[in-house]
Amino acid sequence: MNFQVTVLKILVSYPDGFAVMDNLKRDMAILATSGREWADRTKRLAARVPNLDIFSHGLVERTSGGWRITSQGRAVLEFMEARPAAPEQIPAPLVEEATAAIAAPTPVPPLRQPADRAKRRRERRERRRAARERARANAS
Repeated sequence: MNFQVTVLKILVSYPDGFAVMDNLKRDMAILATSGREWADRTKRLAARVPNLDIFSHGLVERTSGGWRITSQGRAVLEFMEARPAAPEQIPAPLVEEATAAIAAPTPVPPLRQPADRAKRRRERRERRRAARERARANAS
């Protein structure tokens, strides 16, 4: 599992891109135990931006007991998740190149099927619920 990509994905899922450390740790634990698919996905995303460092590149900022994703962090994440036009050739751009590519107009990606999105949300909710129940059981 790629820690840097996971942090970006977690933060972008929160309102205003801000999460306190307890929530980050909880979500990180859920994703770390969710199976091989998540680890493979984060590795694929991280391959699009090889020298990723979320703090030194200004993608995430530390504020008042938590972390917040910046607009540049959102742009890099969008770049990593964008489907390449030519799948046989994926250059490994640096973060600066990734943000420059986002600034240029890009074609609109095809819409995901709503059923797939609902299924993923349901599965994510179930994993979080199970993790909370495990945490409560371990705490008592």
